[in-house]
Amino acid sequence: MTHDLLRFATAGSVDDGKSTLVGRLLHDTKSVLADQLAAIERVSTERGMEVADLALLTDGLRAEREQGITIDVAYRYFSTTTRSFILADTPGHVQYTRNMVTGASTAELALILIDVRHGVVEQTRRHTAIAALLGVRHIAVTVNKMDLVDYSQERFEALEADFKKVANSLGIEDVVAIPVSALVGDNVVDRSDRTPWYQGPTLLEFLEEVQVGIDPRDQPFRLPVQYVNRPRTAEHPDFRGYSGRISSGSVAVGDEIVVASLRRSTRVTAIDVVGEPTDVAFAPQSVTIQLADDIDIDRGDVIAAVEQPPRLTREITATICVLSDTSISAGQRLLARIGPKTVRVIVGSVVDRLDLETLEHAAHTDELTTNDVGTITLRFADEIAIDNYDDLRTTGAFILVDDQDGSTLAGGMTRS
Repeated sequence: MTHDLLRFATAGSVDDGKSTLVGRLLHDTKSVLADQLAAIERVSTERGMEVADLALLTDGLRAEREQGITIDVAYRYFSTTTRSFILADTPGHVQYTRNMVTGASTAELALILIDVRHGVVEQTRRHTAIAALLGVRHIAVTVNKMDLVDYSQERFEALEADFKKVANSLGIEDVVAIPVSALVGDNVVDRSDRTPWYQGPTLLEFLEEVQVGIDPRDQPFRLPVQYVNRPRTAEHPDFRGYSGRISSGSVAVGDEIVVASLRRSTRVTAIDVVGEPTDVAFAPQSVTIQLADDIDIDRGDVIAAVEQPPRLTREITATICVLSDTSISAGQRLLARIGPKTVRVIVGSVVDRLDLETLEHAAHTDELTTNDVGTITLRFADEIAIDNYDDLRTTGAFILVDDQDGSTLAGGMTRS
């Protein structure tokens, strides 16, 4: 049996019980240290609570505990006998929607909570839309607080149908709905006898069974160069290697590759992984490769499969989510960071803005502000090598940066 890794992100509106659900998941998988649990029980008793407030396991910041809301993205690590997990616990408040983009950017699955009493609300649509835009392949929608509606099958199935309409409108096909009560643990780790009408998996069973990962052989090779390695030692006077993390695909000694921005092709002569020579390497390994020809490669250049190179362009259309208090508008001069490469860029136009109430792209010619999701065009000062985000998430993503103070303004996904 293999022991693989699943990265997933949680999302839900304020008071949907997300922190309690995550705390329950950690508690019932025995991923909580005894001293942590004792501290939680002590604080809960001081607050007059009869049972441990498992939300305190995840609301780690002092401000979060005092306000009773999640503010920042927190990463939790736990494992079972079959799989390891990295959980990005993201805020539910609309003010911190941008933080969900950060947490979900590397996730393969989004765990979206719905309060059974309130149903699908704007934040549900917002989080689902962001998951779709970020290319998250799987959605587990947990209908929480089932204990407050006497575990009503009718209410659960109505909300399941409502959510699937939203997901389908966004192009998300793999959706599993699970009725849970995070407070008492129904269908989180252990199956509940209070929902005999539910025949699907518990939340943990789904997390353990959902398909994860992509076979590197199914994607084209990409190696964004982070460092040109020229030690110039007596032992290796002519050594020149190109180091970085393979973002997709695989490479073997003897493969023909292309340095995309230079339009130069050559052959791989050697590969090192952690200082050890190997014949084959694949994503997401960090490698140093040597090439047959002496090519003037710099940090940020992309070494790629010769038969499937990235596109070279000076202009793109992209979806962005504004992450700062600085708005994005036509004519702005910014910096774009695409992997290790930084290049000057001008915002050509603001094409549209996603209306998170109707999930329609409304024509929009003004600015995009904090938490807005919309489409823009960008013009780069230099030709860049970039992929469509829908094809390759890593080399199709970028961030927009203030060219004065270096602050991050928006996260972007190349569409065309």
